[in-house]
This record gives sequence, structure tokens and C-alpha cells, in this order.
Amino acid sequence: MSRTLVQPVGQKRLTNVAVVRLRKHGQRFEIACFPNKVLSWRARVEKDLDEVLQSHTVYSNVSKGVLAKSKDLLKAFGTDDQTQICIEILEKGELQVSGKEREAQLSSQFRDIATIVMEKTINPETRRPYTITMIERLMHEIHFAVDPNLTSKEQALKVIKKLMEQFPIKRAPLRVRFTAPKPKFAGLLEKVDEWNASVISKDESGNPPSIVCEIEPSILHSCEERLKDVQGRVEVLSVSTHAEGGPSVDQQDNIEQLQTVPAKKESDAVAQISETMQKQSISSESQGSGQGKQQRRCKECDVLVEDKQYREHCKSGWHKHNYTRHKNGLPPLSQEECLVEMELSDSKKDLKDYDF
Repeated sequence: MSRTLVQPVGQKRLTNVAVVRLRKHGQRFEIACFPNKVLSWRARVEKDLDEVLQSHTVYSNVSKGVLAKSKDLLKAFGTDDQTQICIEILEKGELQVSGKEREAQLSSQFRDIATIVMEKTINPETRRPYTITMIERLMHEIHFAVDPNLTSKEQALKVIKKLMEQFPIKRAPLRVRFTAPKPKFAGLLEKVDEWNASVISKDESGNPPSIVCEIEPSILHSCEERLKDVQGRVEVLSVSTHAEGGPSVDQQDNIEQLQTVPAKKESDAVAQISETMQKQSISSESQGSGQGKQQRRCKECDVLVEDKQYREHCKSGWHKHNYTRHKNGLPPLSQEECLVEMELSDSKKDLKDYDF
């Protein structure tokens, strides 16, 4: 009676190993790393190589335990220093992930892209943004596939162009302020009419006079060039303008209603951010009111902080912002001033990444 060799069928191999693979000079080289550490190393968050590598050994096949030959290493990398080769593979190699991990990453990026599309587009009829669920459904209908090698913003802008071809959707308008000298202000108004801009408010008594209106994002650069004729300048107030609540824009005869709702929303957002920063950081007033408690002075923020709360203060956005200013030789800001400057910085960053 013959006996058959029964192999275990429930084995799970390499469950705690992340493989990074690099092909060079026709050869395949692999290293064994700890899961979730490779991305931290590439983001410069993790700097200890021993926390990333399971071993300072270069393989030709990690799953089979086959080591790379020394002559192949010398031919491909010009050295047989295993640690140096491991660092190069970490930087340039391709991280091998399981099917479930890849699916989770693509799903998360798909959601990020849909969120960006929702923020930068509106329904032309209602001038309100579509819901995130509807955006995702439209992206499935155009058979959009996530490219892990491109950023979410780059892919979101491509998605918007495809959606505009098939569905009633368009880019959210920019809210801008045009200014020009008083003798040239009449010429500025003529150009605004040529651009079919929607005028929100006009201030002819200012110095210089200005006009706030909404324009299509695609004509911003041409506006900047043509404003040189009237010695004017443009300032972007909002990169995406949505109608919020109430009747549609066509039904709003009073232009002040368009300004009241966004202003209220903006003030609510600022109040929410201020409340968050208040929880994260310790104000100078509350620190001075402590009786008999040990305090430490934060030289970056120039405030007294309770000894127990000092670590939390150092993690706050207020402290991090003042720390950057301290390194650049700038004086510290109060918590309210810091909030305003961070809001302005975020707006400029968002505008910089916006593709017109």
C-alpha cells in the first residue's frame, strides 16, 4: 500500500514580511522588511534602518530564501556592501503588497479623488456641489481607474474634464477681487463685462476702487495678462464658490444674500478651527491663573505652560507654527494671530495646487 505525503494546506507564508523588489542589469534583487515601515522610511519619518529591515541581507527570492550572488551584486551595484545595497533598494525598489492591501489603498485614494472633485465642481442649474455618493457613482459610470503613481489632485482634475463631457457638471467659479487706479477703473469694468463675470460687489469709493466677482477658473491667467493694460491687479478670494442653502442663485434678487451665507459658513469654520486649537494648546491667560503649579516657559511661543501640559502644547499647531518662525528668526505670534496666518497659508497652498 503506497503512502502519499500530505502537505499542510493552512500555512500562511510571509505574513509579517513586506518585500521590496528592484530589477537592475537583468537581475532581480529583494529585501525583507517589516510591514508599514517602508513608506515611513521613504517619508523620512522612520530613520532607524534596523526598524525597517528584517535582516541586512539581499535576496534574489525572499519567499524561497535564495540569497543574491556576490558577483551579481558587484555587477549591478558596484559593491558587495549589503547594507548600502539594501538602502538603495529601499529608495528605488517597488513595494510588493498583497491583494487586500492594494485594494484598500486604491479604495482610499478613490475616495480622496471623489472628495476633491466634489469640492471643485458644482451643478450648473443649482450652483451647489454634488454629494460624495453621486460623484463616486459618476466616476464608476465613466469607468475611472485609480493610478497609484499619480497624486489625487492630478487625477481629480482629469476626472472633472471627463465628467464635464458627459454629465451636467462644471468647475466651481473663482471669487476674485479686481482693483485698478481711478482713472483706469472704467476700462476695468469694460473688461469684466467682456469676461462675462458675475459681479458680487463694487466699491468705487475705495483707494484704489475694486470690484468683487466670480469668473471661470480657466480664464484667470488671461485676466492677469489683460489687466496690465489698465494697471490693475487681481486677488483670489476663494478657489471654489458654492451656493449654500435657500433658493437658487437665479431666484436671489438681493446680492447681499450671496455674501451672507458664505460669510456665515466661513465664520463657523474659523470658530471650529479656533476651538480645536484651543483644545490642543494652552493659552497664556490660563497658564498665568494656575496657583502653586509648576510652569515652564515656551521660548518659541513666549508663554508659560503647566509642566503637565507642556508635551501637549509642543504637539499643538500653535507651537509648531511658532517653532518654524523661530528658526527663520521671526517673532512669535499669539494664538489668534497664528490662526489667521495658518488659514492664509492653507489658502495660498490650495491655490498653488489648483490647475487653471
